[in-house]
Amino acid sequence: MPDPADAVPADYSAGRLDAGQVRSMFDRVAGVYDLFNTVMTAGLHHRWRRRAADLARVGPGSRVLDVATGTGDLALELLGRVSPGGEVVGSDFSEGMLARARAKAAAGGAQRPSEAGMERSAGAMPPLSEVHGAKLTFEWGDALDLPYPDDSFDAATVGFGARNFSDLARGLAEMVRVVRPGGRVVVLEMTTPTRPPLSWFYGVWFDRLVPWIGKLAALLARARGVSAQGTVAQAYTYLPNSVKRFHSPAELAAEMQRAGCVEIGYVLMAGGIIAVHGATVRG
Repeated sequence: MPDPADAVPADYSAGRLDAGQVRSMFDRVAGVYDLFNTVMTAGLHHRWRRRAADLARVGPGSRVLDVATGTGDLALELLGRVSPGGEVVGSDFSEGMLARARAKAAAGGAQRPSEAGMERSAGAMPPLSEVHGAKLTFEWGDALDLPYPDDSFDAATVGFGARNFSDLARGLAEMVRVVRPGGRVVVLEMTTPTRPPLSWFYGVWFDRLVPWIGKLAALLARARGVSAQGTVAQAYTYLPNSVKRFHSPAELAAEMQRAGCVEIGYVLMAGGIIAVHGATVRG
């Protein structure tokens, strides 16, 4: 029987998937997402998220939206910044990722209110946790059509999700719309270094090693009886190609300006592989 890890459709290899394909992919890889993020980044992704939270410039009592929250790491980092009295909403269109985020928050000692008899309304869930008086909620949401009123947050962040927006301009515009004037928009994303020797290492890492890690993940998924091993391998082929297709830091800054941001700046980390952009919503 052929190894499903070897069967990578052209759309994955090109880094081009429609919204439904991206949602399905993340639903199916949610169980191994955290493990292989840690392997691929040597655990540094937590440090990068802390830097993104710094640029959000939020404090006790702030209300923050984390778009494309995934398994919730950035939302959990922000929760500590808004305590006491604040609120973090983690929004994602992948129910598989949201399930992992809720489990992670609960495992970290968060108290989850009983949901018995509660019905879901407009994608919202009851507050998942209250830590020192700050609320954390993970709920379904479409990044291109956020279900929140204008000016309802002090900041909006997205960590490693902007390159998956099927319409980047619209996704950024939605983040700007839901943040009050003077609030902050932060985008944490991978980028492609252009100067050797890092560009050489980057090419080897993303073109050779990351797909190999995806195949290893597929084998581990198969060993655990997970039926999504083929999708796991495809996801780690999609990843490097989606990064190559994404905007340069300067181009992303220009997109943020067009969306309604001012005072835009960005910091390059990990030798230029990671960029975190912070901006203020125009008053």
